[in-house]
Amino acid sequence: MGKREKRAGAAFGTPRARRLVRWLPTLMIVVGVVFDTVTPAAVTAVPFFAAAPLLAAPFFSMASTVRTGVAAVLVVLAIRLSDGTLARVVPLTDLLTLITVSGLALVINAVVRRSNEQLASARVIAATAMRAVLPAPDDRIGGLLVAARYEAAQADEFVGGDLFAVADTPHGVRLVVGDVRGKGLEAVGAVAVVIGAFREAAEQELSLEGVAQRLERALAREGTRRGGLDSMEGFVTAVLAEIPAGADTVRIVNRGHPEPILLHGDGALDVLSPSAPALPIGMGLGVWPDRSDEWAMPPGATLLVFTDGLSEARNADGAFYDPAERLRGRIFPGPDELLSALTDDVRLHTGGRSTDDMALLAVGRPARGQPERRTTVKIVGRGEG
Repeated sequence: MGKREKRAGAAFGTPRARRLVRWLPTLMIVVGVVFDTVTPAAVTAVPFFAAAPLLAAPFFSMASTVRTGVAAVLVVLAIRLSDGTLARVVPLTDLLTLITVSGLALVINAVVRRSNEQLASARVIAATAMRAVLPAPDDRIGGLLVAARYEAAQADEFVGGDLFAVADTPHGVRLVVGDVRGKGLEAVGAVAVVIGAFREAAEQELSLEGVAQRLERALAREGTRRGGLDSMEGFVTAVLAEIPAGADTVRIVNRGHPEPILLHGDGALDVLSPSAPALPIGMGLGVWPDRSDEWAMPPGATLLVFTDGLSEARNADGAFYDPAERLRGRIFPGPDELLSALTDDVRLHTGGRSTDDMALLAVGRPARGQPERRTTVKIVGRGEG
């Protein structure tokens, strides 16, 4: 079975369905032979034979489609030669019809193949764009352990509006996790604006509130340039965090985003709710008076920030995934192990039926005396993992 047939079978999920797709054209020819044998001569079995190349066309390669069409024509030709009816008008017409349908199947096959190639090209472009604007962070930044994940709702989707970035700055390690309203290449454009503005502002702004305001102004400028905020997906929910060097604290500005979780080394955790609610960035309702909140982040603690693709993941009964409830009491060796366990648990909760992308970022402060170690950050989604 060629690559085209394997991809077609994979699209049907179960092994039984894949075997059915593989053998369905052959089955149609066999059914046609049986039908022609047990029915009167006036009843034609050509629809079964014609179905074989038509079924092969969208799923199989060009060569397999040709072989299927030729096989169907030869079988019908053999039947008509054996019963001596080939010279009659109706059997001859049936044979010509089958040849025409087989030719049409080749046209369908070529169209589908070209469409698949164009789609594959678009996916490659999208994946390249996402990797350019959303590179994987290093696994150790400013003395902190870092891990990130991007889980696409569909295994073959690459373009989304979730984002994350981490930067080591004179003010400590600063990070952002956000979710752009919408999907597609326009969302990628908005992600690029936010990430670019964050990297510049994180270095220059004295306060985390100042970073948030720089992002607000960047989105406003881009919205004006593109003729309105709707053209660039409108607004972004985001969490901005700052972990100062030499201080066991974390500061957070939350702009309408799911609340981060702080996991402690003993299995306890805190849900970091903002002291005052705030609108998402780019809502266009004037300057929002940002206010950062500060929490203790002792050695061994890990900050987990995520998009609503995690907290709004549903199971078959419609129940939302509760990350705080699922993580409470659990201890993980490091951020990478935390995210691996979390993504596995979400898949178990949803049965693999996620409907929204999710970005996850975990930043851990090493416990005192913990040896420095390297971990490998895995970015999952976009056709990987």
